[in-house]
Amino acid sequence: MTGAKDESSAHLGKAGAYRGYRSYQYLDAGRDYRVFELAAELDRVRSRAVATSAEEEARVQRILAEGPVISLHDHPSVMPADIDRLLEYRRHGRDFTGYLGLSRSGLDAIFDNLADGEGLITSLSGWKWDDTIVDLGMRLCDLAHQDYVRVIYRWEEFEQARRAGQLGLVLAIESAAPIENELDRLDILYGFGIRSVGVTYSEANQLGSGLSETSDAGLTAFGRRAVRRMNQLGILIDCSHAGDRTTLETIEASTAPVSISHAGARALWPTSRMKPDEVIRACAESGGVIGIEAAPHTTLTPEHRRHSVDSYMAHFEYCAELVGLEHVAFGPDTLFGDHVGLHRVMAEALGQEPSAPPLPIERVEWVDGLESPAETFPNIVRWLVRHGYRDDQIQQVVGGNILRMLERAWSPEVDRR
Repeated sequence: MTGAKDESSAHLGKAGAYRGYRSYQYLDAGRDYRVFELAAELDRVRSRAVATSAEEEARVQRILAEGPVISLHDHPSVMPADIDRLLEYRRHGRDFTGYLGLSRSGLDAIFDNLADGEGLITSLSGWKWDDTIVDLGMRLCDLAHQDYVRVIYRWEEFEQARRAGQLGLVLAIESAAPIENELDRLDILYGFGIRSVGVTYSEANQLGSGLSETSDAGLTAFGRRAVRRMNQLGILIDCSHAGDRTTLETIEASTAPVSISHAGARALWPTSRMKPDEVIRACAESGGVIGIEAAPHTTLTPEHRRHSVDSYMAHFEYCAELVGLEHVAFGPDTLFGDHVGLHRVMAEALGQEPSAPPLPIERVEWVDGLESPAETFPNIVRWLVRHGYRDDQIQQVVGGNILRMLERAWSPEVDRR
């Protein structure tokens, strides 16, 4: 789709009526902004639903309807249909939100992690402050012109959005790199609506070491000041891409729960992208949760070397057994478009060599059943129903745990004393 004014029919969404809005339709496509052919938000590929009986499917739909259903980490943006045009698309700083796909997702709320690492407007290296503000401001402008998605700023607004028939959206960024050494930039981000910030994104920054570094020096002195400021503001701290030592020291320094929004268990798949038991336990002890990651070729196991719902849920069950259901959630990290191709394009743009998997794997073009935000949570709930989880347990892991964590993490530090 192009964003032109061509949607007039209503679509019934999980939480209410989606009336067909498409990003930037208040502008004239081709005149006010450059038009790119975008990926389909629904049925882009033949991704299969988890099989259920009629009785099981009725239960799935009831659980989704009752909620809360919250994604702790996703990128609900629509990519170019030709993913090789991604950098050209990004240069214009005008990401399209997948409103149609979200209306079919079963979600009550989603953490939108924007495109700041890929916001290559002024630089090919990403994570620049100006690019972050452009990305954030442009998205907020588009969101302000529609009424289906509501930006969430406070904990109680999750329920308010649900009751109003709106999909809640939490603004987040995956790395604090754009703040450089300017602590007050965290206040500015909070003022613009950011409510979750990653300590690092794989590479080291002013706060600490990322998971791709060969050595982890831990949280820096500035990083400790940044943790304190995020606690004071009520920003959820995310350590998904931080190194192990940096993560442990962040958890120790924080007075609020710390999140690992999208990862898996290193005990099942020994890569730096997955988290060791020690880190998962520390996250849980802080009151935080680990959201299970579904980006292509991440949450595999020696028994499941083709990425699928089954390999994904193996990481869920391992973490649940390790720290309890109350500290596990889902952060699928999906998008609308060719995710495998996006990884290739970005690796080429940033001059990164692809890391070799620890064991031979079967490469996929998409993760069957977890291809986009439109299908992940219905299939997660189907899998849980099929595998004997109770309704209350499912509601806990698909949303309840996140709300419990945020009630503390989003409270300014003075209110937690």
